[in-house]
Amino acid sequence: MRAAPTCPRCFGPLHAPNVWSSAWRCDAHGDVLPYQPPWPPSVSGADAIRKSSVVPVWLPWPLPPGWLVTGFAEAGDERTGARASVVALCGPSLVHGPADILIIAEEPGVGLGAAFAGLAGPDPGEGFDEGPPHAKIDVHGHPTALWCVGGRDDRAVYAGEAMGNWLWTIAWPADAGCLIALAQLNLRDLRTHEQGFDLPFGAFSPRLDD
Repeated sequence: MRAAPTCPRCFGPLHAPNVWSSAWRCDAHGDVLPYQPPWPPSVSGADAIRKSSVVPVWLPWPLPPGWLVTGFAEAGDERTGARASVVALCGPSLVHGPADILIIAEEPGVGLGAAFAGLAGPDPGEGFDEGPPHAKIDVHGHPTALWCVGGRDDRAVYAGEAMGNWLWTIAWPADAGCLIALAQLNLRDLRTHEQGFDLPFGAFSPRLDD
């Protein structure tokens, strides 16, 4: 049996829908889309998020050398579909040691990206896109601007917009943020079957249980 869903904005407990309301409710944040227990890094996990997500499921493809897919997660339920998707990756950083990256697509207001970033949320905040972008990432071959936003000191957080949804890239440790700026990542949507992905999987990412 999978664990109970949690709040996408604080990862706290939720009140389940009942006869008076069809919504999941957090005591601190009101009605929210539930953050579901993560899917394992496996073909079945990839298939599950492909089928449920109504937002892109972004994956850098081809992956940088030595990088592995380490899990999937989503916010939403059977009624709403997944309105936020998360792909976890792990591999060598450009500085030292291993690095973890979460790539998140979400509808405005969900708050999952901000929660993983360590922001009050639910979105990057006013003024985050003022001035020139700090990085660019290709989305289906089109350069997409990302701006470095605040968050916890142990991670690097970039946010932008792609296909009408927020795009977050969050890297641990903070020094691994240079991967976002320098690795020339090219995002593809896992929901597009004709991409022909043959995903290399690693151990499950504990970042998804943040």
